[in-house]
Amino acid sequence: MTAPTVDVHAHVLIPEVEEAVAGLPGLAEAKALDARRNGAASLAVSGPMVRSILPKATDVSVRLAAMDAQGVDVQLVSPSPSHYHYWADEETAEKVHRLANEATAAHCAQAPDRLKGLGLVPLQHPSLAVRALEHALEQDLLGVEISSHAAGRELSDPAYEPFWTRVEETGAILFLHPFGCTLDERLDQWYLSNVVGQPTENAVALSHLIFSGVLDRHPELKLIAAHGGGYLPTHLGRSDHAWSARSDAGAGCAHLPSSYLRRLYFDSLVHDPHVLRELIRVAGADRVLLGSDFPFDMGTEDPVGALRAARLPDTDFHAVRGGNAAALLRKD
Repeated sequence: MTAPTVDVHAHVLIPEVEEAVAGLPGLAEAKALDARRNGAASLAVSGPMVRSILPKATDVSVRLAAMDAQGVDVQLVSPSPSHYHYWADEETAEKVHRLANEATAAHCAQAPDRLKGLGLVPLQHPSLAVRALEHALEQDLLGVEISSHAAGRELSDPAYEPFWTRVEETGAILFLHPFGCTLDERLDQWYLSNVVGQPTENAVALSHLIFSGVLDRHPELKLIAAHGGGYLPTHLGRSDHAWSARSDAGAGCAHLPSSYLRRLYFDSLVHDPHVLRELIRVAGADRVLLGSDFPFDMGTEDPVGALRAARLPDTDFHAVRGGNAAALLRKD
């Protein structure tokens, strides 16, 4: 039996979350930072773009019709990263993640055979992360989406250890999807905040997980890195050299950094068939999953076509198209 075509990188927009944070202290500062990071020209394009995709990102019937047109059977739906709101205090953060989890679950419940969901956790408050994960799982979501860092905390921060432990124990899926880049105004033209910023943030976040030993301590984490893991998978030779040549670089993890790629999962959204082939070579065909970034403009409207352009062997093509994800998303 042929595996379904599964897109693990698709988003839902949740107006209730934005209504809940409107006018709260901290939001204006966060928006100002976002504006500085992106620049006026990019914001002028992004506003109309988001309005144009709103039906696909909120209306299940429109989503399903678009999936049919793409030849996608199942989507793993996560909240738009714009809903992270990592600036929020504990009370607001609790409200944000509960609203996001419940709204995503309700969205997916309208087509449960075709839509599977992920929730959110407030990374800025590590003490709330386990409870937020549990809430997501209680909503019948398969796991949670996280960014590459929270203000003042990298993913290597020891405060996240209870969270990684519980994620591993529950078998929940983690979807690593950055939002914003701390290179700030250096990337405020030509949409470099996303074009360069997202793959940079992916590489930094994954490096923290690898070099700090998080993946040694939690080898069963089911973590999917968006955007093909950014720059890291194709440039890990430098990491391996540092690990071998320097005592400081090799102090935190037990094995060559490149070896950890086979403990992670990556989506296929790299926009280049040659890069996709290289990602599959270094991570393994069983560790790459179809991803589109539906319905945003930095995604692909034809994820299967983009995968086909890599000219993979049939077994690898079908594994990435859906076989790997079908196994990963299956509840035991």
